[in-house]
Amino acid sequence: MSFNIAIDGPAGAGKSTIAKQVSAKLGYIYVDTGAMYRAMALFLIREGVSPEDQESVGKRSQDADISIKYENGEQVVLLNGENVNGLIRTEEVGNMASATSVNGDLRKKLVELQQKLAATENVVMDGRDIGTVVLPGAQLKVYLTASVEVRADRRYKELTEKGVDCDLEQIKADIRDRDHRDMTREVSPLKQAEDAVLVDSSDMTIQEVIDRILELAKERS
Repeated sequence: MSFNIAIDGPAGAGKSTIAKQVSAKLGYIYVDTGAMYRAMALFLIREGVSPEDQESVGKRSQDADISIKYENGEQVVLLNGENVNGLIRTEEVGNMASATSVNGDLRKKLVELQQKLAATENVVMDGRDIGTVVLPGAQLKVYLTASVEVRADRRYKELTEKGVDCDLEQIKADIRDRDHRDMTREVSPLKQAEDAVLVDSSDMTIQEVIDRILELAKERS
């Protein structure tokens, strides 16, 4: 039987960074669901679909083939056969993903792919509704969060180190807006699963968060 770890939490909480390292330590497959939604968002942007037109979002999303493969231990996200790893981490794509991920038809398509993978493999999966919707039977569920200020500061440093000109206050506003959208959407809203362990990383190092999750995994396995 496969062992599944579900990590949920708001934007900028460090879910992807933590999930990648936890999966590497355990030798599990890392499934970045956010990257899959971002790939779908990139597809919709390219197709000129408006996020307000939910009917078109649902219909056009069915034309996108999104898959994950691994090359030298690194996850590669494929959109209709194209490696889009370097194209899906922009603010534009992130905002589009948040706005369109509420669509029921779009979510159904991606969730089925995620569940199929988790049924046969030991996985660490992160997102907004992994423990509540995608993998409700996961042996370990973690709700990873941090304050808006800490998350915005992390994002600001990440962008400036890449040479991107950005505004800290605007990043804070974007994070608050995204939190509100994610937590109030009708389909699969962001919330802590009843049996999830809360981990607030505001005053924790990355290594401390990783160690905490590994400790929890050892207890559950």
